[in-house]
Amino acid sequence: MMKINNIPVLLLTGYLGSGKTTLVNHILANEKGIKFAVIVNDIGEVNIDANLIEKGGIVGKKDDSLVALQNGCICCTLKMDLVQQLRDITKLNKFDYIVIEASGICEPAPIAQTICSIPTMVPEAINDGAYPNLDCIVTVVDALRMKDEFKSGGDLMRQNIDEDDIESLLIQQIEFCNIVLLNKASEVQKDDLKRIKEIIRALQPKAEIIECDYGNVDLAKIVNTKMFDFDKVATSATWINEIESHHDEEEEHGGEVEEYGIGTCVYCRRPAFDINRFDDFVSRKWPKNVIRAKGICYFNDERETCYVFEQAGKQVNLKNAGQWYATMPHDELEKLLQQDATLRRDWDEKYGDRMQKLVFIGQHLDKAAIEKALDECLEVRTM
Repeated sequence: MMKINNIPVLLLTGYLGSGKTTLVNHILANEKGIKFAVIVNDIGEVNIDANLIEKGGIVGKKDDSLVALQNGCICCTLKMDLVQQLRDITKLNKFDYIVIEASGICEPAPIAQTICSIPTMVPEAINDGAYPNLDCIVTVVDALRMKDEFKSGGDLMRQNIDEDDIESLLIQQIEFCNIVLLNKASEVQKDDLKRIKEIIRALQPKAEIIECDYGNVDLAKIVNTKMFDFDKVATSATWINEIESHHDEEEEHGGEVEEYGIGTCVYCRRPAFDINRFDDFVSRKWPKNVIRAKGICYFNDERETCYVFEQAGKQVNLKNAGQWYATMPHDELEKLLQQDATLRRDWDEKYGDRMQKLVFIGQHLDKAAIEKALDECLEVRTM
């Protein structure tokens, strides 16, 4: 019977200029005997030390898309079909570990999902003798830029990427990872560094935070960690924990407030929002000190539909999440209520499972003002 080897994969995320490429160079120059296959977005940006390149080491057929190094590592450009590229690398049976440097404008969750689904999505990959297995997700954060952004709303615009997009991506990258690599840590004051870590903790309480400079981190801390578990990472963000742990309706819940005033609060109500009033709140009355908000809601013009509301930085989204269980046929609903203790616990005789449940994360949050403003968005009539 053929032995199947899992080749561990490290996924590096982080917005442009955070230090991912410097870390890639650090990995490629390793002297620990680990043979890395490193997939990057632009091999020209890596600036590989010429002394490390194997003689005749640029082996791309038509372009300089792959560089072989003397220590047995390779560096290659990310192709359109990541799954096939990973299969091509694993079939070579030459490498101990794969590193993927995600684009600065990529969300990590879809990439992670793609890698994790290879055994089921491409069952023939097992016949290759090896298949990639996601080992860890590391998000590289530029401490200097994060300090400026969350202190004064500084400009994060770079290469035609809107500030709003960068803020949103930064938050999503922090929320979906195992390790936050806080790069350029020595370039900010101690108080600023503590505040940055507090903000990261407010967004992502479970990831390990490692401080470093120039991407210089002990590889043993980020390689072969076996940290990644999709379900655990996907539910590690603060907003999910707050929603799942908060069950009291008609009551505002405040999370722990840290030294720099970074805290959370949960708004929970049963009546529907008036869509026009809620839109006015979001567009004109939104608290400036809210860093992140996410949760579920519904509106008086579409009572059957549950929406996911999401805010990160200045970017706001509202997505249809399907229908409430309360819309199910009576017999099916009764059966489901008997089987599902969580649904039964949250059920309301008047509203069913319909509710507003929004988590706010920010600095010096005026929880009473947020509650009052959102209460004014609720419809006046009763169901």
